[in-house]
Amino acid sequence: MLVQKAGILLRTPKKNIVLQLLVLFRAMSPGSYITCLLTLFVVLVLVPNTHELQLSQAWSLLGIQRLVNYPSVLSNWSTNTDFCNADPNPYLTVVCYEESVTQLHIRGSENSPPLPRSFSIDSFFTTLSRLPNLTVLSLTSLGLWGPLPAKISRLSSLEIVNMSSNYLYGTIIQQVFSLNNLQTLILDHNMFSGRVPDAISKLHLLAVLSLRNNTFSGPLPKSFSVLESLRVLVLSSNSLSGDLPDLSRLTNLQVLNLENNYLGPNFPRLGRKVASIMLSKNMFGGGLPANLSSYYLLEQLDVSFNRFVGPFLPSLLSLPSIRYLNIAGNRFTGMLFQNMTCNDVLMFVDLSSNLLSGKLPTCLTSDSKNKVVLYSSNCLKIKDHSQHPSPFCQTQALAVGILPHKEMRVSGGRTAMVVGAATGIVVSVFLLGLAVFSVLRKINIKRVMKKPPRRIVEHASNGYPPKLLADARYIYQTMKLGALGIPSYRSFSLEELEAATNNFETSSLMGEGSHGQLYRGELKDGSLVAIRCLKLKKSQNSQNFNHHIELISKLRYHHLVSALGHCFEYHPDDSSVSRLFLIFEYVTNGTLRNNISVEGHKLTWIQRISTAIGVVKGIQFLHGGIIPGLFANDLKITNILLDQNLTAKISSYNLPVLAENMKAMHLDTIDIYDFGVILLEIVSGRPIISTNELAIMKDELQENIVADGTARRSIVDPIISRQCCDESLKVVMEICLRCLSEEPTQRPSVEDVLWNLKFAAQVQESWRGDSQSSEESPLSPSQPPQSPIILN
Repeated sequence: MLVQKAGILLRTPKKNIVLQLLVLFRAMSPGSYITCLLTLFVVLVLVPNTHELQLSQAWSLLGIQRLVNYPSVLSNWSTNTDFCNADPNPYLTVVCYEESVTQLHIRGSENSPPLPRSFSIDSFFTTLSRLPNLTVLSLTSLGLWGPLPAKISRLSSLEIVNMSSNYLYGTIIQQVFSLNNLQTLILDHNMFSGRVPDAISKLHLLAVLSLRNNTFSGPLPKSFSVLESLRVLVLSSNSLSGDLPDLSRLTNLQVLNLENNYLGPNFPRLGRKVASIMLSKNMFGGGLPANLSSYYLLEQLDVSFNRFVGPFLPSLLSLPSIRYLNIAGNRFTGMLFQNMTCNDVLMFVDLSSNLLSGKLPTCLTSDSKNKVVLYSSNCLKIKDHSQHPSPFCQTQALAVGILPHKEMRVSGGRTAMVVGAATGIVVSVFLLGLAVFSVLRKINIKRVMKKPPRRIVEHASNGYPPKLLADARYIYQTMKLGALGIPSYRSFSLEELEAATNNFETSSLMGEGSHGQLYRGELKDGSLVAIRCLKLKKSQNSQNFNHHIELISKLRYHHLVSALGHCFEYHPDDSSVSRLFLIFEYVTNGTLRNNISVEGHKLTWIQRISTAIGVVKGIQFLHGGIIPGLFANDLKITNILLDQNLTAKISSYNLPVLAENMKAMHLDTIDIYDFGVILLEIVSGRPIISTNELAIMKDELQENIVADGTARRSIVDPIISRQCCDESLKVVMEICLRCLSEEPTQRPSVEDVLWNLKFAAQVQESWRGDSQSSEESPLSPSQPPQSPIILN
């Protein structure tokens, strides 16, 4: 009978068998111990080993299930569960590498109540510490309560921590700042209090800090100014006060959200890369800084319901990237004119409850179906009842000293009489106006405050532009599964890949290079993938694969051919890795070269600029969107692919498992030079095959830039020559020439290239709007875009 049991057990994973036997052993009578022990011996000796989760870690996961009171999201966990190979979903994901858990994501029900009084946060972290290789820990909406225990320091490999929407309280303890690998810390919607610790400066790799909706108070420590890796800072809905430290050194900062605090009065000093500034419902005052008009990457600006005064900056409406602008509930003054310009992608503007006069710009009133424009409670010349009379705004402006007193300059003996009479009138009007203004302001504030608060969940956009969060993709990719419309990163089995490629049949082979073969495959769900097969030498250190795979899993971005997963094949003799398979999304619309050089498939000028912008954004992500960045990516126009929406995706990047240790200087400018070659081919439409051809075309480019409009177009692809305006073309040609500089230090930065291309696109769009009736449309009838091209 024992042999029969053993035969059955041989077909069962060893881990599951041992778990079941240990459970039975506890409930067994003493007389059955020997039978159980013999069975256990057979299992341990005869059942073959597989690469499965360590037994101790499986028990730890079951212990976590018990400690959090068996929530429904963990209802399927049992001693039979194969934790590492279970299908991931937005509520539960376990990621393993070899025999250890490296990522744990559990999301409970929204508004989960606190766990019972018997819950111990200390015991919970004791159990978690038995998963020492955790790099990502996301435990949200589980009802966890208590202060963070010092045992969190035992999880020294942590890179991402998200414990939002729980009932954690107390201060952020010092042990958190000993997590040297920490890149993301999200503790939103808890009950933490006290001051944000000065020790935050110890987290040198910190890229995301989000502490919204807690009760932190006091000023922010000056140590924030040294967090040079910081990209996202969210501290909204706390009780923070005082001026912000100097954040201008944080050159990577993209998102700043400080809404609903008591911060101010001075506007924060920021770097020019910032893309979202959310400062509403604070105590900021004075005027907006003039250099705000130079924030060329700024997409969102919200300074509503503060104490700002002074002239409104019309240039904010036409910033190259601006999409959302809210200045409501302040005392901005100034005259608006109908001929003011706006960015075409500006979709939301709120000018309400200020002291603006004049007429709404035409660019705000046109295309009203796709734009939201609010402007009530000003002194604008509009035929509705939402505006104050003009004297109201003048009186209010005089009251706070932001309007010149030209009318008050009188001379002669009648000065006192005139001034006295004027003063009486002004005081009367001022008191009446102040009363009306106060009532209207309170109504507006109440209307805003009545809006129900939104709880943040991991898959929500948090109100930020999707493209903005995509630029920080590595931060959120483990928590927002499928946010790019592609499956979450996972481990594939060799059997899956063999089935997808018909056992790696020759017809599936798409190409072969020095690092291995590239296959086309079709998964069971019908989705197409590209599979790169890499043969590895035994001398290559398998210990490094964990780090490489962690980095590769972060290569998921709108303008990259994104990584979907990996698979290891092992040598049978010593279990070392023999082959590594990397699985990528399959892009269907051909290379960029094919789309500009093949007849019938030539992109228009505006499509070419859009494609170039996409390539630059991909380079920007490779350099700064992951840590460490990837440089010298051997960029070629044949390695730029276009999807069905003509979105450019970089398919060649310096994969860490293949990369050699390059210690040359100016690595970042190598990609800029390669992009210059790509851009030159985009402009000319002529394939550049050799360095000699490149040198000839570069000389021709340099000569044409200084020529007049007609001569300048001699290098331009004839298909697009009539479609592009001279100024747009000149901007692109000039930045292209700078990229091709032989001296690396003379090449422009990624941000400089991006700004120039966006400017060229804006100029082209304006020119097209003015000349649409007389010039050929930039949208070629031979290949219309399948969806609108968005230059962002």
